[in-house]
Amino acid sequence: MNILISMAKGDTQKTFFTKEVCLELETLGNITWNNMARQFTREEFREVLIDKDICITGWGCPKLDEYVIEKADKLKVLAHTGGSVAYIASEVLFDKGIKVLSGNNIYAESVAEGVMAYMLCSLRELIYYNNEVKEGRWREDIFFNESLLDKKVGLVGFGAIAKYLVKMLEPFRCKIKVYDPFLSEETLKEYGVQKATLEEIFQSCKIISIHASYRSETHHLINKNLLSMIQKDGLLINTARGGIIDEEALIEELEKNRFKAVLDVYEVEPLPLDSKLRTLQNVISIPHMGGPTVDRRSYVTQELINNIKSYMSGGEAPLEITKAYGLSMTNE
Repeated sequence: MNILISMAKGDTQKTFFTKEVCLELETLGNITWNNMARQFTREEFREVLIDKDICITGWGCPKLDEYVIEKADKLKVLAHTGGSVAYIASEVLFDKGIKVLSGNNIYAESVAEGVMAYMLCSLRELIYYNNEVKEGRWREDIFFNESLLDKKVGLVGFGAIAKYLVKMLEPFRCKIKVYDPFLSEETLKEYGVQKATLEEIFQSCKIISIHASYRSETHHLINKNLLSMIQKDGLLINTARGGIIDEEALIEELEKNRFKAVLDVYEVEPLPLDSKLRTLQNVISIPHMGGPTVDRRSYVTQELINNIKSYMSGGEAPLEITKAYGLSMTNE
């Protein structure tokens, strides 16, 4: 088999393709690497895909649309080392019967772990008290922090990340409400969560975590009205996409110092230097690092290779992304 690695040469490529992963990859067939320190142009991609059976892509890769794959008559598998494939895999690609795989499910677990860290860090006020000690102070006899145990948690969106998060929250005995228009009764029962409206979640939940896909219909889904409903000392976490929340309205509400937020994503990234989110003391601002952690990257690539081997020998490919799911993912 002929395999194309389209990911640009550099440090990111090295984290996905470790020495061990490369040795495993070589067992699949002949490998063509992108040896440039940039992505292929659409024209270059179109030509290099000729006679390739498998294409392994990374973040920032050109979309495999009708023009790019027109000459890729042998292409059988697209394996994306990222999560969402909405900006990589076109409808035409799916319609040609090309198997689409991605690291989405593996990344989802890592992001859920990140959300747990954000919850605990914020509730325990770890950053505040760390700064107090570093600056030569100590806690007062009367101090304030909170536990995650027995809290009411609201989830906006119930995809793979939110499902992993529910499992991770089980030992904390949290009462979980979920807003998702596509949530079935079967799924509700399976995960032991309660279906709720957005208004119910924002009015009744101590912790609110955003997990919706970012599409035109979810742009500013979380508006000023909903943000004004967050209870005093509540906690809002966003590891989805910045555009899901009306950021200007969020800043206005946060300035009232009524609730806290942990933000991993923003409407404009990198976050502008003059953004008030950089200075608000009730906000923990993370530069889009909720997941996956760097050490999980090679694990993703290894699992993609395992899935390719299984599929090519007639077996299952658990990391497969269906057309309906792939086209509904966040379009980055």
